Amino acid sequence: MIDLEAHLRGRRDQGRKLLVPYVTGGLGRDWCQVVRAFADAGADAVEIGIPFSDPVMDGPTIQEASQAALDGGATPGGIISSLAAVDIDVPLVAMTYYNIVFRAGHERFASSLAANNVSGAIVPDVPLEELPPWADAADAADVATVLLASPVTPDDRLARIVERSRGFVYGVGLMGVTGERDRVAESALMMGKRLKAATDKPVVIGFGVSTPEQAVRLAAEADGVVVASALMRKLLDGSSVAELGDQVAAFREALDKG
Repeated sequence: MIDLEAHLRGRRDQGRKLLVPYVTGGLGRDWCQVVRAFADAGADAVEIGIPFSDPVMDGPTIQEASQAALDGGATPGGIISSLAAVDIDVPLVAMTYYNIVFRAGHERFASSLAANNVSGAIVPDVPLEELPPWADAADAADVATVLLASPVTPDDRLARIVERSRGFVYGVGLMGVTGERDRVAESALMMGKRLKAATDKPVVIGFGVSTPEQAVRLAAEADGVVVASALMRKLLDGSSVAELGDQVAAFREALDKG
């Protein structure tokens, strides 16, 4: 299992902007090949969505992708166990909701991630005050619990979030749900600035990162970006594994050129 923070710090400190593409686990029979294609195309980590029936933070595209995966028979255990065979040289980060973690049990869920080469976890609906039961179990399993901060997070709370976050800090670029956007929100740029001023941990910005040009603009104020809905829309619309890899490669090339 790759150390998430050390890996991202190392790449960042070499002058590289971080690229974290997302794929919904269980979406289509080739989804594990999509993960490999993302890594081959220059991803620095890959976020794996574990579908949940009530994804409160996700917009229409990720909701559609999650429902399609569930309709196809995807289960948390099946998705996680499939990742053991995904032999790539970048860390995997699971993203899911607390109901799934709670039902499995904190220690059991953390152990299953670690046993299947998953380096980190994002559980966005667990508030900081209620985090310890899960985060302590994750720490014990060497699974990094990545925390999110939003544009309305006050400074004192932001300091507590970045202190407790492991792996990297996920900056939510705008208020609302995930989804493609036609422009970069000013709140996303400010989020990058605030987080970079608050921590030396890797900082990535997500929510609404839809084009390579947007990624470059956001990465100028942070260490990198998460790209999710823009990629899942292509997968839902029938793009091949190779085409999805090409899309991630376009983000990689843009970020490298700056």
